[in-house]
Amino acid sequence: AWLVGEAGKEGVESSLGETFGLAYAGDSIVAILAGQLASIAASSRGPTGPFEMSVGFLILGGLLAATAWKENVAGGGNDSGSKPTIRDAVKVVKSDPKIMLVGAMQSLFEAAMYVFVLNWPPAVSKAVGSYFSKFATDASSAISTPYGTVFSCFMACCLLGSTVFGQLTSSKKVDKDGKSKAVSTENFAVGMLGLATLAMGSATLSIAGKLPKLLSFVSSPGSLLAILVSSLFVFESCVGMYFPTIGTLRSKYFPDSHRSVGMNLF
Repeated sequence: AWLVGEAGKEGVESSLGETFGLAYAGDSIVAILAGQLASIAASSRGPTGPFEMSVGFLILGGLLAATAWKENVAGGGNDSGSKPTIRDAVKVVKSDPKIMLVGAMQSLFEAAMYVFVLNWPPAVSKAVGSYFSKFATDASSAISTPYGTVFSCFMACCLLGSTVFGQLTSSKKVDKDGKSKAVSTENFAVGMLGLATLAMGSATLSIAGKLPKLLSFVSSPGSLLAILVSSLFVFESCVGMYFPTIGTLRSKYFPDSHRSVGMNLF
């Protein structure tokens, strides 16, 4: 909301899509490094190590926001001069079906994303254990799942997704006649949601071990592990596409005067 408001004041709202793409690409790069740091912290301090390390970064982020960000007040849309309430935001959402659709997309995709966040560690751990158990000579030599490395790979996929968004939706993509060749954010969102659905579906089938009969030849533990990991990587790439997509759509359809409150409804 702060970024969109500032872009409106500076008159550069047309560049928001590219800005969101670059921002989430940078976020993914930082997260890749964070995954490696978390692995180091966990190996030296135990499970609480990454959380202890995060305190310093949180303090640094708070100081940067407090010293480098200036206040940004939404303009227009409220005659009384008072701040918009949740009731006002609900009325605005009801008045425009497009806002409701963007909000529904946000809620549903992020619900699936958090299901993914909660379930990928046990799912990957089970698949890794099932495949690598044959290499273990005894219980003490069981293969452990490298969660930090897996997380870094997920963040690399996010980086790929946000980069794809930036490339396909860039306003700089024009043909020789000067006409835009960029994919609209709305059409990009449809493709991204379809791909995410397929990825989550195949991951679910591989976890359950119930692949279609046509794929019965890949029912071995190694094949199921490969399908699971590939599906999760594809879904995480869709997550990388999602954040700049939803940021662009919210900046386009949510009114400035009720953007912050309206976003919180979903």
